[in-house]
Amino acid sequence: MSDREISQAVIRRLPRYYRYLGELLENNIERISSNELSKRMQVTASQIRQDLNNFGGFGQQGYGYNVKYLYTEIGKILGLEENHNFIIVGAGNLGQALANYSAFEARGFVFKGIFDNNPILDGVSIRNIPVMMMDDIKSFIKENEVEIGVLTLPKDSAIEVAKVLVDCGIKAIWNFAHTDLDVPGDVIVENVHLSESLMRLSYNLKRSNDGYHYHK
Repeated sequence: MSDREISQAVIRRLPRYYRYLGELLENNIERISSNELSKRMQVTASQIRQDLNNFGGFGQQGYGYNVKYLYTEIGKILGLEENHNFIIVGAGNLGQALANYSAFEARGFVFKGIFDNNPILDGVSIRNIPVMMMDDIKSFIKENEVEIGVLTLPKDSAIEVAKVLVDCGIKAIWNFAHTDLDVPGDVIVENVHLSESLMRLSYNLKRSNDGYHYHK
């Protein structure tokens, strides 16, 4: 089955499966049933089986899932068996926090550089990588085979920089700016709107306070 036929809801759950299976591996658990995984993840066992059947199933009736095998296979589905070079554009507080998050490398995301247009930040070292100015971004992307651009900029700047990244051949953008980007159809954009996430949290908090039971 092609990725186009798989719903975004299933794709959003895959990283959760990967994370929980990784925790099981750390605890030396070799196999797990869909019912046991269901209790840990608060997703129904039927949903788990349906999700995984999109990619071949991976389980054996009466045995469940081999944790290491399933973890490895989901990693392959997520593209984590390959390294992906990324840069950050915007060396403010959020950009620096992301640059300092070394756990990205454990998932195959290799932090190559960080850029800004503020001359005060020029050369400031973040995890032993100096902040570079925007004038250098085009040659840097080409020389370092960068695949992913991370935008931690004000929305007006993000729209302009996104065009630069696309012109440089970037095929995926992780967008933390508070705006939607107009990019070609072959460029993948993952939007992370922090304020919207807080508003969803507020909504669920209100429902909880009003007596509604919250389901993941």
